[in-house]
Amino acid sequence: MASRVIQRPRLAVLLSGSGRTLQNLLDRIGDGRMHAAIAGVGSDRADAFGLQRAMDHGLEARTLKDGSATLSWLSELDADLIILAGYLRLLPIVPEFQNRVLNIHPSLLPKFGGKGMHGERVHAAVLAARETESGCTVHLCNDKYDDGRIILQARVPVQPGDDAKTLAARVFAAECEALPAAIALHWRTLTSA
Repeated sequence: MASRVIQRPRLAVLLSGSGRTLQNLLDRIGDGRMHAAIAGVGSDRADAFGLQRAMDHGLEARTLKDGSATLSWLSELDADLIILAGYLRLLPIVPEFQNRVLNIHPSLLPKFGGKGMHGERVHAAVLAARETESGCTVHLCNDKYDDGRIILQARVPVQPGDDAKTLAARVFAAECEALPAAIALHWRTLTSA
């Protein structure tokens, strides 16, 4: 990964599903609300719709089946930041990527995180625990699931009558704001050091 200082970070996006978070980033870059460029999109699943979203925008899109292939591809991309956007595998954080891998998680970590805690499972757990608020967390990644220094959290209320789907929609709306803000904040921190 290059140590160049530029105004617009090059992002590598890793995903495992539909690519809604990728689409949010693309929309914000496209309309000027976010100053970044997406260098490529990778997935651990060949059927991830997010790969099609990437190709529809003319981006390099790859299916990456193992950790060594993923790390090799990320090095080739020469991206400034790696964004885990619904990526369900644990990415090894090698020295080259230290402090450069960000994850968005749909809860207020450290609550409701860890291996297997993704998607509606998280929201169902929040409701089962009778929490009065939920939200999302953007954090730096280390070698554990949903662990690492928190960059930004956004909170949303849990409403009476919520189910996992209605809570998920409210949390995703918060994610759409939080992830771009956290990327900008972390990029400023890295480039001003």
